[in-house]
Amino acid sequence: MNRDDVAWSGYWPAAPTPFTQSGEVDTDALTDLMNLYAHNGVHGVLVNGSTGEWFSQSDDERRIVAEAAIDAVAGRFPVVVGVSAYTAAQSTALAKHATSAGADGVLATPPPYVHTSAEETFQYYRTVSTATSLPFMVYNWPRGVAVDMGAYPGLFSRLADLDNVVAIKDSTGDWLAMLDTVEAVSDRVRVFGSFLHRRGLATLLELGGDGNIDGGGVGAPFAVPFYNAVAARDADTARLWVDRYRAFSGRLITGDYSGVYASPIPQLKAVMNLLGQPGGAVREPLLPVTDDETLDRLRSVITDSGIYDAYAPAEAIRAI
Repeated sequence: MNRDDVAWSGYWPAAPTPFTQSGEVDTDALTDLMNLYAHNGVHGVLVNGSTGEWFSQSDDERRIVAEAAIDAVAGRFPVVVGVSAYTAAQSTALAKHATSAGADGVLATPPPYVHTSAEETFQYYRTVSTATSLPFMVYNWPRGVAVDMGAYPGLFSRLADLDNVVAIKDSTGDWLAMLDTVEAVSDRVRVFGSFLHRRGLATLLELGGDGNIDGGGVGAPFAVPFYNAVAARDADTARLWVDRYRAFSGRLITGDYSGVYASPIPQLKAVMNLLGQPGGAVREPLLPVTDDETLDRLRSVITDSGIYDAYAPAEAIRAI
């Protein structure tokens, strides 16, 4: 396989997993979330990724989330299922389940905590990416796994040559390193990275790159038309939308993917709940955002950026 075997591009939410206040997976809310994404015209979705809090779920729960999301989307856009785990055997089992559930692809980081070498990382991906026939997305997530694959010379090129690898999600905090990834492999595989700004627009139009996989997808009213304009090679329209997106997201997330007002997932779910969206609760060790001062700051971002008006009245609550 290569990049031409999939049509993966544009704006994809990395979906949060909604939990009830008592901690159960809320499949009804997850269904509502997939329908919201469809309403917003997203180009694909990732479930059970970092934003999906896979680390606090059992394998059975991860299977439930995958099945519920795939059923809810019902083919309206691609669903890629995260199968990150501490061992190749566990990731392989989850990938095989994703295949049987009808996923369009699977994604994994290197094993967290272990700090694998270049060769160990390659062998892990060779095992997991060939465990099924599904298209595979490699996920570089230094913040979460303490391994930056871009720091290993030639590793991305080796991974791009694996049979089922069709995409790389490069979430390094080093933007120039991400450009190196685009240059090295975008002729062979899709590259999802940090493109939702004017520098990113120039990169997409001139150098390459395919899309963003964005935690939560709240910025979809601005990011979806940005990528539609990019696809149409309409730079003027794209600049208008990306500036609106930056006025929202740039006040919440830093360049290294940290949250401005809280850790990223609780902050995201707080924003979603303020907008009346099905974000649900977080699970320990994460803690919900509950203090009034932080919530007031998030309300200001929501209203000042125009994202509230972009959703209202269909999705946003009126009493914000």
